[in-house]
Amino acid sequence: MNQIKNTVARYLTETKEFLAELIRYPSISGKGEEEIQEMIAERFSQFGQVEKLPIPEELKKDPEYTFAGIELDYTRRRNVVLHYPASGDGHSLILNSHCDVVDAPDWPEAFTPRIEDNLIYGRGACDAKGHLAAIYLALLTLKELKVELKGRLQVQSVIEEEVGGNGSLAILRQGYCAEAAVVLESTEMKIMAANRGAVWFAFEVEGRSVHMGKSYQGVNAIEKACIFVKAMRDYEQRLIAESRNVPLFEKYTQPVQVNFGTIHGEGWPSMVCGRVILEGGVGFLPNKSLAQVKEEVKAVARNCSDQWLVDHHQLTFNKLHNDAYAIDPAHPLVKTLEKAVSDSGLPAEVSGFIVSCDARLFNRVGGMPVVVFGPGSISNAHSRTENIDLKEIALAAEVLVRTIAAWCGVKSSLPGV
Repeated sequence: MNQIKNTVARYLTETKEFLAELIRYPSISGKGEEEIQEMIAERFSQFGQVEKLPIPEELKKDPEYTFAGIELDYTRRRNVVLHYPASGDGHSLILNSHCDVVDAPDWPEAFTPRIEDNLIYGRGACDAKGHLAAIYLALLTLKELKVELKGRLQVQSVIEEEVGGNGSLAILRQGYCAEAAVVLESTEMKIMAANRGAVWFAFEVEGRSVHMGKSYQGVNAIEKACIFVKAMRDYEQRLIAESRNVPLFEKYTQPVQVNFGTIHGEGWPSMVCGRVILEGGVGFLPNKSLAQVKEEVKAVARNCSDQWLVDHHQLTFNKLHNDAYAIDPAHPLVKTLEKAVSDSGLPAEVSGFIVSCDARLFNRVGGMPVVVFGPGSISNAHSRTENIDLKEIALAAEVLVRTIAAWCGVKSSLPGV
């Protein structure tokens, strides 16, 4: 057994306790990240210089900014950045993950960590506090092995990933960049060199409300919304056909989709519905841009067969709007991770990620090559059984140590490589 694996194993108990502590913070996205970020900053300070970066209020004017269903206040919440010591004559790298989680109103024990064998349960275990724990374990290993890096290493713990990426957007707009980035999410230890995009829409249609006794004089907004739903289903079939065999997404049965998530109607059971708001989303691949998909959805609404609907609808995209991206699977960053994964005893599989995350910002806004990688399965995220395997965290930490050393360069050979 090599020194990297030995050192990772030695610090796994401390890492388990760190992850359990992270889970105890109810760091709900958009309002609960302040205290957990203070704790992360304090823990990471043993590895180098730590900055707690305020989020400027002006960020809300940024075209890439994502608005949430609540008012987002940046008075106290911060991003955290660790600068690991380096001589500066190697390649620079960012490791990014997020501290925020979705709410858990139907899971009273969500913020009480539970450990069974090697599994740790709790909100954020695999999305994405387990990834912050894997980074922490990698940093402990680098420190214990006295690794001296050549290239700069930034570790970023950001807020508001679940909202749509405002924490990472702020860091990028503040000039925190590198020659490459790894965004940690649950990929089952697969290397994701591309990311599906997603955009949410709100479709509002006005009807004419009258008593059901004279329904023939009214216009039912629910029925009009159903026409739009059918037209969007037809669009979904075109989207699927146009997205077949996109590189890195070939293995997925249906990597693109149209979804309807919420519907609200104004009226009364004995009244014709006078107004409907329908919200949903479109998932798309790098063969299409965010702007292109928006225009296609607008065209669906404009070209519906019903003239009333065409004349009385409003379509907006005010919430989540994540572009897709892809990098060349032969890029040196991908190859570096492939070797690190293989040297850690795992199969090195490269594909595309069909869950939207912050990675596209590093590519689209920051102009950086970026991959998504991490332990755990995204199928467990946001659920009442959210968990992550501590053995996978250990393997991910080993991969990260090897990746950091190979990409950034080290002053002397890394033990165990």
